Amino acid sequence: MVLACLSALSPGLLAPTAFAVDMRSREWHLDAMQAERIWQVSTGEGVTVAVIDSGVDSSVPELRGQLLPGKDFTGQGRGVNHDDEGHGTSMAVIIAGRRSGDGPWGLAPGSKILPVKSIDGNWAVNMAKSIRYAADQGAKVINISQGGSVGEGNKAVLQPAVEYANKKGSLVFASTGNDADRGNSPTYPASLPGVVGIGAVDKSLKVADFSAHGPQVALAAPGVGIPTRCTTELRRCIEDGTSDATAIASASAALIWSAHPDWTNNQVLRVMMETAGKPEDGKVPSEYLGYGIVRPRKVLLDKEGAPGPADVNPLIAAHSTAEPSEAPQSGTTAGTARGTDGAPQKPSNRVEDGEFSTWPVIAGIAAAAGVIVISGLVIARRRRASR
Repeated sequence: MVLACLSALSPGLLAPTAFAVDMRSREWHLDAMQAERIWQVSTGEGVTVAVIDSGVDSSVPELRGQLLPGKDFTGQGRGVNHDDEGHGTSMAVIIAGRRSGDGPWGLAPGSKILPVKSIDGNWAVNMAKSIRYAADQGAKVINISQGGSVGEGNKAVLQPAVEYANKKGSLVFASTGNDADRGNSPTYPASLPGVVGIGAVDKSLKVADFSAHGPQVALAAPGVGIPTRCTTELRRCIEDGTSDATAIASASAALIWSAHPDWTNNQVLRVMMETAGKPEDGKVPSEYLGYGIVRPRKVLLDKEGAPGPADVNPLIAAHSTAEPSEAPQSGTTAGTARGTDGAPQKPSNRVEDGEFSTWPVIAGIAAAAGVIVISGLVIARRRRASR
């Protein structure tokens, strides 16, 4: 891949040229996840996904007819459909983008996006209000492709909002961050109990070296080389980041929930954990993959995964157990293999059936760092490139 430019998400820094080829052909994650087979069973219809971010541009062709009326919590007065950064727009396209010319497609094109603008001012307060609002609006899935370091005071603001959303029946997904190669600091809200933290893997079936690791990682998804829309000029770009992985995990939940509308948030999460692709050796949870790589195909096409109790959060329940080996399984006890020095070891690189089955838990291809800090909030965006 030829890197045309690096972005720190500041307006005007990125000016990628238009792509001359069909973007669908570049969406490797859709092929790997067997999306077109999945769409014969579910497209996410009937499921609302809240995108708590920088706003969502309603003029994007792939999002026409996909957006619900949302809310702007920033106090800037520009409205939720004004997106200075392009980040929220990118996430919405990855989740629910519909076919429009040669543009990128979303993984759950039948779902609807509830845009919630929160990036500005006191981000923890805005985030908490946004989470509560999304839950009150009936968003089954809440996508938070952002995170930051917070003090105890901000944690005290965010945690009740997360618990409120969980009780209202929502699943909250958040990116774990892109600084594994620059300190690996835990980010919030991904590190809060009740939030499903998402890490990133690349096309080579490796954990991306920028993807933060630790107990906050619950699941992982493709997050390297993801085509989408970017910038206020609505140009097309290729992105890396746990932001993108989080959007794909959210879309996966929408696909499953659409096919099983009677399931609760706990049941959807449980089958996602059970059917996730795991390394061939070791135990779960892995500090790199959590319970594995999201595989909605296993639920929708192969009919795997037991929904289990409706009122028990499987992630919180698993964290309360003493041994990682007691975590939810899908016929394997694989996780992160470690050597005698405690360092991650490379398991088998074999992948069964040409899709997410076994995964190596090792560092992936390096990517240049690119983040923007707004009042303590770090938007989990990394590299953008045009070709």
